[in-house]
Amino acid sequence: MSNHTSLTGNLTRDPELRYTTGGKAVANFGLAVNRRYQQGGEWQDDTSFFDVTAWGDLGENIAHSVSKGQRVTVTGRLDQRSWETDAGEKRYKIEIVASDVAASMQFATLKITKTVREQADHDDDHALEEAF
Repeated sequence: MSNHTSLTGNLTRDPELRYTTGGKAVANFGLAVNRRYQQGGEWQDDTSFFDVTAWGDLGENIAHSVSKGQRVTVTGRLDQRSWETDAGEKRYKIEIVASDVAASMQFATLKITKTVREQADHDDDHALEEAF
């Protein structure tokens, strides 16, 4: 089985960057995906809204690179969360956990700047390589 999706849409809000108590970055933003189709000779518009979560370096890069209204393509997996309201009603939400986010160049230009990883990250990678 595979749980993989790619969606292209516009950010509905600026990414919110937070850090876990362990120091791991996580960014959250909303994505609106528009669909236009013809029904009975009339054009119809439909919009679906998704919450997106991005972890680590990806989350930090997103928070520093994109903002509300910009068009992006999100690749990742679907994740379902459930909770119970104060009234005892069961609620469900499907969100996207991003593995990559790319700016769309259909309506804009883009300048790519490579991020530089901190030395501590390189030291950890080197130690991991030596362990194997």
